[in-house]
Amino acid sequence: MLPPELNGVCTEEGDSYVVHPKICDLEMVPNLRRSNSGFCKSKRKAHFAPGNNEKENLSSWIPENIRKKQCVYFVESSQMSDSGRVMCECGYPPEQHLEEAMKPSVFQGKEWDPSKHIQEMPTDAFGDISFTGLGPKVGKYVRVSADTPPRTIYQLMTQHWGLDAPNLLISVTGGAKNFNMMPRLKNIFRRGLVKVAQTTGAWIITGGSHAGVMKQVGEAVRDFSMSSSCKEGEIITIGIATWGTVYNRGSLICPMGGFPAEYVLDEESQGNLSCLDSNHSHFILVDDGTHGRYGVEIPLRTRLEKFISEQTKEKGGVAIKIPIVCVVLEGGPGTLDTIYNAITNGTPCVIVEGSGRVADVIAQVANLPVPEITISLIQKKLSLLFRDTYELFTQGKVVEWTKKIQDIVRSRQLLTIFREGKDGQQDVDVAILQALLKASRNRDHFGQESWDHQLKLAVAWNRVDIARSEIFTDDHEWKPTDLHPVMTAALLANKPEFVKLFLEQGVRLKEFVTWDTLIYLYENLAPSSLFHGKLQKVLVEEKERSAFSKVPRVQLHHVAQVLRELLGDSTQLLYPKPKHAERHRLSIAVPHIKLNVQGVSLRSLYKRSAGRVTFTMDPVRDLLIWAVVQSRKELAEIIWAQSQDCTAAALACSKILKELAKEEDDTDSMEEMLLLAEDYEHRAIGVFTECYRKDEERSQKLLIRVSEAWGKTTCLQLALEAKNMNFVSHGGIQAFLTKVWWGKLCVDNGLWRVIMCMAFFPLIYTSFITFREKRLQPMSCLTRTRAFFTAPVVIFHLNILSYFSFLWLFAYVLMIDFQATPSWREYVIYFWLFSLVCEETRQLFYDSDGFGLLKMASLYVSDFWNKLDVCAILIFIAGLTCRWIPSTLYPGRIILSLAFIIFCLRLMHIFTVSKTLGPKIIIVKRMMKDVFFFLFLLAVWVVSFGVAKQAILIHNEERVDWIFRGVVYHSYLTIFGQIPSYIDGVNFNLDQCSANGTDPYKPKCPESNKDKRPVFPEWLTVILLCLYLLFTNILLLNLLIAMFNYTFQQVQEHTDQIWKFQRHDLIEEYHGRPAAPPPFILFNHLQLFVKRVLLRKPAKRHKQLKEKLEKNEEAALLSWEMYLKESYLQHQQCQEKQNMEQKIRDIAHGYQPPSSQLPLGKATASDACSRLPSPRTLSLAPWPFPRVDMLAELLDLERVKRTGLVEQRLHSLEKQVRWRVGPSWRQTHQEAGPGPLSALCVCLLAPSKAPELKDGGSENKTKETTARCHVSARTLLYPGSSTVRFPVPDEKVPWEVEFQIYDPPFYTADRKEAAACDPLRASLEALSKINYNALDGQINRQSFHGTYAVQNGLPLNPMGRTGLRGRGCLRCFGPNHALHPIVTRWRRNMDGSIYRKSLKKMLEALVFKSPSSDHWALPGGSLEPGESLPLKLKKIVRREVWPQFHNLLNQGVEVYKGYVDDPRNTDNAWIETVAVSVHFEDKNDVQLKRLNSVNAFCLLACQWQLVDKRIPLYTNHKELLEKVTLLLGTYY
Repeated sequence: MLPPELNGVCTEEGDSYVVHPKICDLEMVPNLRRSNSGFCKSKRKAHFAPGNNEKENLSSWIPENIRKKQCVYFVESSQMSDSGRVMCECGYPPEQHLEEAMKPSVFQGKEWDPSKHIQEMPTDAFGDISFTGLGPKVGKYVRVSADTPPRTIYQLMTQHWGLDAPNLLISVTGGAKNFNMMPRLKNIFRRGLVKVAQTTGAWIITGGSHAGVMKQVGEAVRDFSMSSSCKEGEIITIGIATWGTVYNRGSLICPMGGFPAEYVLDEESQGNLSCLDSNHSHFILVDDGTHGRYGVEIPLRTRLEKFISEQTKEKGGVAIKIPIVCVVLEGGPGTLDTIYNAITNGTPCVIVEGSGRVADVIAQVANLPVPEITISLIQKKLSLLFRDTYELFTQGKVVEWTKKIQDIVRSRQLLTIFREGKDGQQDVDVAILQALLKASRNRDHFGQESWDHQLKLAVAWNRVDIARSEIFTDDHEWKPTDLHPVMTAALLANKPEFVKLFLEQGVRLKEFVTWDTLIYLYENLAPSSLFHGKLQKVLVEEKERSAFSKVPRVQLHHVAQVLRELLGDSTQLLYPKPKHAERHRLSIAVPHIKLNVQGVSLRSLYKRSAGRVTFTMDPVRDLLIWAVVQSRKELAEIIWAQSQDCTAAALACSKILKELAKEEDDTDSMEEMLLLAEDYEHRAIGVFTECYRKDEERSQKLLIRVSEAWGKTTCLQLALEAKNMNFVSHGGIQAFLTKVWWGKLCVDNGLWRVIMCMAFFPLIYTSFITFREKRLQPMSCLTRTRAFFTAPVVIFHLNILSYFSFLWLFAYVLMIDFQATPSWREYVIYFWLFSLVCEETRQLFYDSDGFGLLKMASLYVSDFWNKLDVCAILIFIAGLTCRWIPSTLYPGRIILSLAFIIFCLRLMHIFTVSKTLGPKIIIVKRMMKDVFFFLFLLAVWVVSFGVAKQAILIHNEERVDWIFRGVVYHSYLTIFGQIPSYIDGVNFNLDQCSANGTDPYKPKCPESNKDKRPVFPEWLTVILLCLYLLFTNILLLNLLIAMFNYTFQQVQEHTDQIWKFQRHDLIEEYHGRPAAPPPFILFNHLQLFVKRVLLRKPAKRHKQLKEKLEKNEEAALLSWEMYLKESYLQHQQCQEKQNMEQKIRDIAHGYQPPSSQLPLGKATASDACSRLPSPRTLSLAPWPFPRVDMLAELLDLERVKRTGLVEQRLHSLEKQVRWRVGPSWRQTHQEAGPGPLSALCVCLLAPSKAPELKDGGSENKTKETTARCHVSARTLLYPGSSTVRFPVPDEKVPWEVEFQIYDPPFYTADRKEAAACDPLRASLEALSKINYNALDGQINRQSFHGTYAVQNGLPLNPMGRTGLRGRGCLRCFGPNHALHPIVTRWRRNMDGSIYRKSLKKMLEALVFKSPSSDHWALPGGSLEPGESLPLKLKKIVRREVWPQFHNLLNQGVEVYKGYVDDPRNTDNAWIETVAVSVHFEDKNDVQLKRLNSVNAFCLLACQWQLVDKRIPLYTNHKELLEKVTLLLGTYY
């Protein structure tokens, strides 16, 4: 039930939801990430403002699954509200209770109990939240019960709010009240936090209120959204706050959901409550039924964060568990508890030093050895950093803080201190990611699981800088095959920097790209890509042809069909369709690609049986095509750099992109494709230029070499298909075409020499003309004659002479000799035309490349001049047919005359060889297109004016031909000045027209009166005529002139390119044309007919334009091309570097420090960077640095931040200054030594030293001492219970040290076998029966460490205080004995030799695992009274195997006997063990073979596991295993 004042807030059930569309709604898209391919290409779902269906779903789903809490029993509280109102014990006033709560009969007379009197009911606050007066941004909110399952909330966020699962969870905690930070540190924190969230796709979780650290996070997100473009998306910031502490929460209440709910942020009136922060995107408001009580949300937040961190996110075929990190700013006691719980749960924490209070306390002691973190030290730090509240710290509180801080610092692998400007740390984002990787690296694991996990995290975060600096180091050697799964993930996620990194690390594309991998990549194409749509269309067509029930899976021959459409029919299929018997081999179904939640990787995709061919012909080509069809520029560039046939690859990519751009609807994507196509054309030009400079002949071979990888086409053919004019107009290609044009003649021969030899052919046999091949100089006359007349240049001029002769004869016949009976000249014309028809037929059917008839017909029709030839021939045949019929002789003559016109137009084709006239023909063709569009506009004016004029002047003209003349013809002539004389009535003459329209040769007269004067309104016709002439003569004609001028200028700018490009077609035509001109060409046609049809000889390919090389020659040529490609890329990099340095010099001229002595004109990039002022100087400088900002942009600020090169340089300079100026300070600093270690600690079974913290302050760092107090036994929360130990710092562990406030609780757990256990209570009567330090019946109460003290009937732990009295969950007071057999063998290679690492042998140990535990364990445990084998071993191994273990233990060597640091230990009960090493030296040992059969008798999982320091065992078990490695001298 709602309060009366809130009833108006809700939308009634029948109302419709009003959503105002706004451009700024793009800011509401959660977790929207866009790649370089553009917004429209993003395959993520964009979740904009919810529609009506989504609102209805939320309005029904949320109340059914999410509850709130409400008090159902009103009990008046003794405390009044701030306004003096009566309140309930829950904190709410009476009017905010249900009516039944005021008089509950059930609870009458009872005390108020939250567990009973607060009940759950459907939530009444959810939907969209809009902050009034703070912009159009809209977030999501929901009110949930404190007992809501985390799974339900996660389902709400991911399925109903539309959030993508995060790649990282950042939990920001700290001070809840406003605090001050240094401006520079604040900026660094904000920038780093936003950067890590934006680059990794993380969720940021805070308390959600507009104060303290939550406000800092909100302002960081706000600054990012204001400065970034919409392409970078929104950062998901989730605020988890307490519902009862939210000010103005009444405006959020709406049972049917608020869409949106208007929330007012009013800090001035909030009092003890808190306002929500307007910069968070989502709010989860936790309700426990009370009002004004802070901290209610902490348990639910903890459970939710833990649940999310246990989820597995699969992306790009790689599955990772969502990592979580805790970032701490400032904070008080609650923050310390949060940090302690996070460290205890294994969550890495990043502490920002300089933010204040708790963060600074931990940061200042983090680099000290744990024994040096004493109570007095912490007390001193608290007095300095908690000045205002220090008096509230009691002695017990200080002790508790000391204990927690010691435990936090002890877990150094989970603790990262961010110190501004230290150790290369430039941003918080690097510290956060380093913390996660450090935690992952130090986590226990089998084999290389940790390294794989770290690499998956780096790929998911898209942080290649972290991968380079933290993962690919000398600490681990990566096998190329180990990188295949993440390589696939990087490809699918479009992360080119990672692809480049993996290639640098040795990934071989020949091994990586298999048939199945390629199919998998094409199955996962971006759905929004154009190629994906074309591929789906092919699959649907195959389904329809084959009558399949569903669309078939993508196969490579489907891809080949689409690629052939893009590359052109001149190429063959890149992936042939497999035969039926081979289909299972080439296209294997991959059901395991769909990963499950256990995190199965793509590694199984690359497991292949021996002897199976899985490689594609050209893996680089395959990956390049896959990247190009999705317009992934950076990725394609990296892959192209690996290609061997690089020129053909670049031209093919250009062709593909241009074809895709033609079909792309989105303008931005189309422009992007065209720019990328142009870039690949420039790459082809660059490589070919390098080749041409080195060797002209070999470079020209590259042009005509048949490329098997690209569908048996050539580079030249690809360039022509793609219309790459810049490439074709290259000097080297033109030189090659010129060589082809001249045939075997030397290109130095002048054209006049050729014409002279054509006119006086005996000159061929003299030195008047020279041949390119020297061997032809002394040859016979026949050979020289054949070489001369087969040259394309000679054939061309002979055909010109022949064609002019044909036209001259044709014109003579039409004008002079056209008789009823054809003359011999006319018969010659018919014969000549027949030879032309035969030549066109030869061009249509001559297929030297095996394209097929349809392809040849398509190529023939696509040529404009061929269509003109066909048109002229058909018209000639039609005229010839009419000419032979006597009754149609004259029409036949007319038709032949029209054919003559077209034959004359065909003359323009020969002008394409001219550099001057060739481009003009292109201009004419393009102007014809302009005229077509112009005529459409002109026709509108002509028809409109003509119809109006005809209707005004002429009455009921019925003759169609005169209607056409009046409407169209006369109106058209008017444009050119032929104005009708009768239009104004002045020159009106009845003799020039027909009154009734009966004279077929005169127009009908305009309407006139009795005086035979026109009656039409002259003023109107004159006005219409003036307007018509104004728009047609002045506007439209000038528009046409402007269009012609634009076309001319556009073509004129590229005259040279256009001529060179179209020159190829002419050269190719005459290169393959028979030598004899028409009509003598019929002899060549007869020869071809005999060879092809009668003798069945195949057509020969012209080697000069297309040549298939031998394998050895082709391999050498491609290697040479690849070498020069590397030279080209290196030259490009140097060019870019020089351009960058020049820009840096130009900018550096604007800033010259007074101390600078070097001339800036000679400075390098490093010099310019080294002379930049320090950050501190920048912050204090009174003058601006606009040029420095520009310099940062040029140097790619993001990379500078990641590497920290500039900052490191600055700090090194500062250190040099200190070293020179302050020797006394240096001496003092060096003499400062570590503080005294506690002499009271007892030497225990523990690692030799704790891992060092890699954060700053290495100068003050000292090594950990080998003497250490028991640690696990002092864990605050006792395992298996809710009992909390009394905090015991390290210095207070020994019993000899006075600890007056020590008051540990007493805890003894109930056990099932209570009869065999010591008493539960510490009663003297029961304890007096126990015989300590002796054999008490079957129970051995003797300690391996000698006699232990007994106080008040209870034994004292010989290792010191633990913070808990009683025996806990152990069986006995005093020592509880255990036995741990450690069974090992040598790790061996495949050949049986012992495996070594760092020259040391490696062991394998037998370990077991319980289904209820995530840890593996050694086969041992507690010994029951009177038993020789541990109870745990008996539980996991069947009874028939027990004797084998008895024998093994008798053969073993004792490696340790003593105290075990176990979390179950207490002040009065502890565990001691005997560790026995059983090692098998010989792999053929009989006992080892028997033991290997244990797997058949084992009740739990067991295996042999490689022994190293990261083996995932319990801590004390790992310490025992280390003892064995020391005994055997093996690697650990």
